[in-house]
Amino acid sequence: MSADPTPRKIAFFGVFGAGNLGNECTLYAMLYNLRRYVPDAKIVCICTDPEGAASSYNISALPISGKPLPPINNAALRVLRRVFVWVPRELYQCFRAAARLKGTDMLIMTGTGMLGDFGISPFGLHYEILKWSIIAKLCRCKLLFVSVGAGPLRHPLSRFFVKAALGLADYRSYRDAFSKDYLQGIGLDTTNDKVFPDLAFSLPTAVLPSTHNRNGQGAVIGVGLMTYEGKRSVSEKNGAEYRDYVAKLAGFVTWLLEHKYNVRLLIGDAVWDQRVRQDLSELLKLKYGDDEKIIDVPARTFEEVLSQLAATDVVVASRFHNVLLALMLNKPVVAISYHEKVDALMNATGLSAFCHDIEHFETHRLVEQVTFIQKNAADIRLRIARSAEENRTALDAQFDEIFRRV
Repeated sequence: MSADPTPRKIAFFGVFGAGNLGNECTLYAMLYNLRRYVPDAKIVCICTDPEGAASSYNISALPISGKPLPPINNAALRVLRRVFVWVPRELYQCFRAAARLKGTDMLIMTGTGMLGDFGISPFGLHYEILKWSIIAKLCRCKLLFVSVGAGPLRHPLSRFFVKAALGLADYRSYRDAFSKDYLQGIGLDTTNDKVFPDLAFSLPTAVLPSTHNRNGQGAVIGVGLMTYEGKRSVSEKNGAEYRDYVAKLAGFVTWLLEHKYNVRLLIGDAVWDQRVRQDLSELLKLKYGDDEKIIDVPARTFEEVLSQLAATDVVVASRFHNVLLALMLNKPVVAISYHEKVDALMNATGLSAFCHDIEHFETHRLVEQVTFIQKNAADIRLRIARSAEENRTALDAQFDEIFRRV
């Protein structure tokens, strides 16, 4: 490699810049580790918000796709527009993407929940993943899916697009055994694929804020929120599930306040989670007004999420990266799980007993477990710290393997 003076060119693909703070810490971790191994690499990010990614990370960036076309109610007009507008535009986008990927050594698909159908439709991100995968191979670019999560994929087109894209890959690894087993179950041969932890476990220690622990009354309980509308795809939302979730959280926070705890409200998506934060805050204000024990300062960056988590004693959360980042900071966690990836993370940390299904959790069980954790925090933290260090070591081994390919 030293004999070749040409800098390597690496591209990353993911839903970055859309407000999901967990996705942002995934990109940050990937960029940090690439620069450790290949410091002179030219980097391009194919993402949702290229302007934001370019300014935030000092890299080149381009959009995943063109702007969506406005909806049309007339079926005949929709067909005509697809033939005379969408098809020519897609061909142009493909040629443009090929020009940008020309000379790229490696395209890395990273995390961001893009291989499941939670909030994703077939002709949205799944189609784009296959399109960019095909273009990468045509450009003789190595295609890697690194520590990705997968499934469930209930729509047959989504399964087809995802399986086809993964079938083109030169390297595949998954962030949990559920993802690997799921893909094997729908017909993808994952025999030679690997399982590594989520990429966020490789965040540099320099960005992790110092943390302190308080015990007894006056402890701070972090309550992670999520605008949850059902486990299925975007077209199958259920308002009753959302209302039930918010009501249960309100009941739990009410118990915490009545027992002299401080409560810090946490979000994981700066855009999507504003709704649940506002709805829960309004319910609490009806009873408590502007109670100083309720700390409600929504994070705008994943660094702010880390800082807020560091100021808690125990975290009760739904979003995957609220749970993961709390564990990285050695915080005991009770998870209200909306997806198998949360179950897998808690199980891998040895905390499966503290994981509850989001549609069936009970407030009194959260209360019991927070009380238990307060009494047994030292032993639980020891278990969490051991697991986090193992995850970091495993990811170092993966980075050493994949970046040798450059």
